[in-house]
Amino acid sequence: MKHLALLLTLLAAPALAQDDPAVAARAAAEALVQAQEQLDEADGARDRVAALTTTVRAYEDGLAALREGLRRVSIRELELSQALQAQEGEISRLLGALMTIGQSDAPTLALHPSGPTGTARAGMLLSDVTPALATQAAALRADLEEVAALRQMQEEAVTRLTEGLSGVQQARTELSQAIDERQDLPRRFTEDPVRTAILIAGTETLEEFAAGLGQMTEDEAQGGLPSITDRKGYLPLPAPGEILRGAGERDAAGVQRPGVVIGTAPRALVTIPTAATIRYVGPLLDYGLVTILEPQADLLIVLAGLAEVYGRAGQVLPAGSPVGMMGGQMPTTDAVLSQSGEEGGAELTETLYMEVREGDDPVDPLTWFSTDKDDA
Repeated sequence: MKHLALLLTLLAAPALAQDDPAVAARAAAEALVQAQEQLDEADGARDRVAALTTTVRAYEDGLAALREGLRRVSIRELELSQALQAQEGEISRLLGALMTIGQSDAPTLALHPSGPTGTARAGMLLSDVTPALATQAAALRADLEEVAALRQMQEEAVTRLTEGLSGVQQARTELSQAIDERQDLPRRFTEDPVRTAILIAGTETLEEFAAGLGQMTEDEAQGGLPSITDRKGYLPLPAPGEILRGAGERDAAGVQRPGVVIGTAPRALVTIPTAATIRYVGPLLDYGLVTILEPQADLLIVLAGLAEVYGRAGQVLPAGSPVGMMGGQMPTTDAVLSQSGEEGGAELTETLYMEVREGDDPVDPLTWFSTDKDDA
């Protein structure tokens, strides 16, 4: 029974390697726990909008990391399960051999029909075979243990995922309320609604609208925000995502625009990377809901395609402030789990259009903004 006991010992669970998919998924789940703690603390924050903005981003990052972790877990589990099924016959023979050795009595193993010489030779053969069997058993143990750990991780993730999806929804709701109640933002000007309506009615292009922005204000304060030219090329994207279409590239309908299209997750929070004045916020032409920001004189950032917009024209927002939220529907726990074995990036279902204008001319936004690929 000694060798059977050895087999059972080999099948005991060791610690997982740090680069294991399950470890990464557990780290993402822990990030969601920390996001919940931030949400609990946001009520007492001096700047509740900033605290809730950080909390929403923490939830978004944690959920994205957990989705990716679950994807890796599912792929790894499938690989191991298929490999174990392919080796089913070999595994059965291995277990049979080890159990035979374990069930044999020691005196019987010590005797050989050929006498002492045969016994010695058999012992030498057994000493060669036993380590090989132990090695195979160790490899089997590792695979079986990893499959069990991955399945346990998937079960644990269901609770964290459900809590995270609920938590981010609560944080977004509280953020919207905090923005509506905010009264402490400075204003550079007061929007003239009549002039704004006239300009929109007489505008056919974004270029014409941007050129006429200066006519829409009353009592505008002189001067502006400090220059951000030294940060040119290093501004983070306003929402986590990927560049789906570059400046000047034609879309499926053949339309060519000077901005970029960013793929984002549903309900992603859109923020500004630097302090800016809101020049316009609302519906515009065929762009949907639009926010036009002025970080410095003669520089405009246009964000279009949002489902919700925050703020009012004339307000000066600090860096990192939320200016809107993308549309779409948050996935359910079941939907995330059912897609966990698919390729990454499938959750980027919403599109944010971003245009940058220097003076009267559009420029490639990626001359001002960086992406993860740029930093890699």
